Amino acid sequence: MINVAVDDRAILAALRQLQNHTANLRPALKEIGETLKESAQQRFANTTGPDGATWAANSEVTLKRKASRSGITLTDGGTLGETINSKVVGNDTVMIYSPMPYAAMMQFGGTQAEFPHLWGDIPARPFLGISPNDESEILSMLRSYLESAL
Repeated sequence: MINVAVDDRAILAALRQLQNHTANLRPALKEIGETLKESAQQRFANTTGPDGATWAANSEVTLKRKASRSGITLTDGGTLGETINSKVVGNDTVMIYSPMPYAAMMQFGGTQAEFPHLWGDIPARPFLGISPNDESEILSMLRSYLESAL
């Protein structure tokens, strides 16, 4: 009789390590959140959206209202860009956000007809989102996490 013994301890250990890494996504999500937060903050310096499109310039009405400020789109006080945060929610979600009440208006835009308190129409100036560069960085991070599990 022939007896073949297979020592699969290393494979089982690697599989357990992979399972542990993939079961706890929070470290990866936290790193992804920080990357997206930094990317969103950089958009305020570049005045571009995640798709690379340049934000619409301030209107004449806005420039007159903010004559004492820089006039640079969405950066006059710096508050919106400085309040970008990331937060891991549960075990499978990362949230990138600003707590500023006007953040959604700046992201999606709005018209004076919809929001009578505005001094004019506000064009969408997306600052949140995933750019092609962000996507590459995230995929690279995830590959590293999976490789370290092995």
